[in-house]
This record gives sequence, structure tokens and C-alpha cells, in this order.
Amino acid sequence: MHVPTYSDVKTASEIVHRFAHQTPVLTSESLNRITGAELYFKCENFQKGGAFKFRGAINAVMSLSNETAAKGVATHSSGNHGAALALAARKRSIAAHVVMPDNAPDIKKKAVAGYGAEIIFCTPTLETRESALTEVIARTGATEIHPYDNFAVIA
Repeated sequence: MHVPTYSDVKTASEIVHRFAHQTPVLTSESLNRITGAELYFKCENFQKGGAFKFRGAINAVMSLSNETAAKGVATHSSGNHGAALALAARKRSIAAHVVMPDNAPDIKKKAVAGYGAEIIFCTPTLETRESALTEVIARTGATEIHPYDNFAVIA
């Protein structure tokens, strides 16, 4: 996999800035005292989709060519990346397909569905998730947006 350059990260930052919340950074004097260190908490729980995963997903989706995006996007996820990708796809008005283990928490399933993704359930193993994703991509022509092994997600 290609390693993102400074220029890649700067371009990603410009895309993300247009869509993501600017979440707060908080501190705690009590925890600083207890730990003897200065701690900072980046509150990505306030991000769209409820997690930092939205930043990578929106960059990946918005970086696709129009021709590629028209076929939709797909991933496998237990929740946060799936919800983030579904929301990013909705922002671009394209289809999202998310393979999820059938034992994923209901709140995660509802979030992915609520953002408009097609959910494909599978047994909770990496092998079945990857196999189901391969089938979805073959059926739909969608582009895989891997949760962490994807250049645009990392940038």
C-alpha cells in the first residue's frame, strides 16, 4: 500500500474540513494531577456518525471519481466504520453496502441502517465477513472502502 505524503494528508484535511464537525479537545486538572501528566481528550464521540471513523470514510468517498462512486461503496464492519461509510455515502448520494456480523450490537445495526446502507448479515468471523464482502462487490460493482487498510482512509 502507498504511504500518504504530506500533500495527501493536506488534501484529505481540506475534504474532511468541509464535512466533519470540529470536535473539542478537553482537559482534566484532576486526571492531570493523578497521572502526573498533561492529558488531552479529543472528543470524537461528538463527530458525525459518533466516531472518528467518519473522517476517513468521508475522505475516501469524496475522493472517488464520479464513475467509480456511481457504483457505490462497500465494507465490512461491526459498527463504527460501517455507520461512517453509510453516512459518507449518503452525503454523496451513492449506495453503501455494509457486511456486519449478526451479533453486532443493535445500536450499531440501527445506525448503519439509519444512514441508509444495505446491511448484509453474516456469522461473526473475519473469513465470512470477507467472503460476504467479496460477493457484495461482485453483485453490485461497489468499491471496497476498508476500515483501516485504505489509502484515503489513512490520509
